[in-house]
Amino acid sequence: MRVVTWNINSLKVRLPRLEAWMQANSPDIVLLQETKVADMAFPAMAFSALGYESAHHGDGRWNGVAIISRLGVDDVRTGFSDQSSDSANERRIISATCGGVRCYSVYVPNGRTVGSPFFIAKLEWLAELRRELDAKCSPDDEILIAGDFNVALEDRDVWDISKFEGATHVTNEERGALRQVMDFGLSDVVREQHPNETGPFSWWDYRAGSFHKGEGMRIDLVLASKPLARRVSSALVDREARKKGQIAEAPSDHAPVIVDFED
Repeated sequence: MRVVTWNINSLKVRLPRLEAWMQANSPDIVLLQETKVADMAFPAMAFSALGYESAHHGDGRWNGVAIISRLGVDDVRTGFSDQSSDSANERRIISATCGGVRCYSVYVPNGRTVGSPFFIAKLEWLAELRRELDAKCSPDDEILIAGDFNVALEDRDVWDISKFEGATHVTNEERGALRQVMDFGLSDVVREQHPNETGPFSWWDYRAGSFHKGEGMRIDLVLASKPLARRVSSALVDREARKKGQIAEAPSDHAPVIVDFED
């Protein structure tokens, strides 16, 4: 089973790039973030033509998440179960069962500025994710949560930690909130496959030649419950997909993260 998570940064702009990548790499499950399309505009027929079912949660503004699968898309749930939550309508989380695995595509809030209301909302969103897992899942099940977490778990997950003094994504509060989610019984499977290296980065700013300078961050994660994590055979970031390549549309500022699982 091949799973990919990708902050696509607008399906309106990058659908041809995504279709070409899927045809070349044959993923079984694709988890997208920042689709920036409404549900009615989601190109389900394009994915159906490639042999995939899909589910989407978006309103056409800044967020939007999707699950695309050729292993089935069953029991689709959008938002958090607690619909009274302030984050319930932000279109940042969708889940479905695909080939027996409960898959979540998540787009964690950015947080903007440390200490701001947006930062507090980010911490609460991660706390809500942990409550969702406690209410709906068991760590003994095969669970996969992947997406743009907007948190670098370790200093080596950014190109130069000194450049992030006073900034979001690297604070103890954010890392602690994400660790609380992982304490449910989830493993960072990309890090487990790359235990001794910096990165591998999955995001690079569009500006100032950051990609070519290697000034990236590892904020796109694949978290798996232990029964599923034991099946991981490889994990990598496809940096080639971050390059301009032959597709006319500019690439996303994120690269796809690919994880292969043994049967």
